[in-house]
Amino acid sequence: MASDTLDLLKDCQLSVKQVNPRQYVAEIPQLSNLEVWFQRPKDIVRKLLSGDLDLGIVGFDTVSEYGKGNEDLILVHDALEYGDCRLSLAIPQYGIFQNINSMKELAQMPQWTAEKPLQVATGFTYLGPKFMKENGLEHVTFSTADGALEAAPAMGIADAILDLVSSGTTLRENNLKEIEGGVVLESQAVLVASRKSLMQRQGALDTTHEILERLEAHLRAIGQFTVTANMRGSSADEVAERVLSQPSLSGLQGPTVSPVYCKRDGKVSPDYYAIVICIPKKALYKSVQQLRAIGGSGVLISPLTYIFDEETPREEDGERQVTQTFLAL
Repeated sequence: MASDTLDLLKDCQLSVKQVNPRQYVAEIPQLSNLEVWFQRPKDIVRKLLSGDLDLGIVGFDTVSEYGKGNEDLILVHDALEYGDCRLSLAIPQYGIFQNINSMKELAQMPQWTAEKPLQVATGFTYLGPKFMKENGLEHVTFSTADGALEAAPAMGIADAILDLVSSGTTLRENNLKEIEGGVVLESQAVLVASRKSLMQRQGALDTTHEILERLEAHLRAIGQFTVTANMRGSSADEVAERVLSQPSLSGLQGPTVSPVYCKRDGKVSPDYYAIVICIPKKALYKSVQQLRAIGGSGVLISPLTYIFDEETPREEDGERQVTQTFLAL
């Protein structure tokens, strides 16, 4: 997810600068006293736990697998909107599994015994056994593997696989299927922090706040548009009432209405009012139609880059976790 991560940071005005692309250490000039490390996903989590890193951007599946529920890891932002996938169990579409379509049915198959357990190929050696046990499968063995696990059942080295799935096309092309209840977790890129670092390292919490606020403001603005239109009216209140009579024109908190001064017959008067609202992309055309229906004209539309609130919700949650831990100590 390196390129997507760099693109996201760049969109948040946090461009990562490398002296050359082969170096594993870089900087973000906008943030002083900050060093960027390029690491493998699992090493990011391990270094957070060891105290070598304060913050990391990595997939939630990797945090869950290598973090193993460690309370020192805090999910500062749990949805960075890329790297979407799911960790899922897949079984063959043929043979003894042909009519098996759920975890419950899989667990009830008489074939699985202590002498002949269900064999699962996976790279998730922590989440895999935990998930199987929670679903009533006692007789299971796991073979660790990386890479193209989809071939394991056909080669006879595993009965099933537990792996990351995006579209499911590769599974289908290898005659494998997902089953009901077989999704271990849904994953995407997350911002994760070391609780100890945020509490003990000077400046770490402030830097985390700034990164979080920029991320949240940008992600919230994705798919949102500013719509500006002129509307004739007797007063700002009368125009506002007309706008608010349409359900899709309320914006984030309501429309902004301001006078447009026109000069007529040598006199300056606010015959028109400019309204500004924020509209999601999916409702854009409908909203323009509603604006026209109530007298709107000269409609201008431009995409939003950031939406800043008074407070960042995830920032409050993360700070509360750190504060509570500090008080407990």
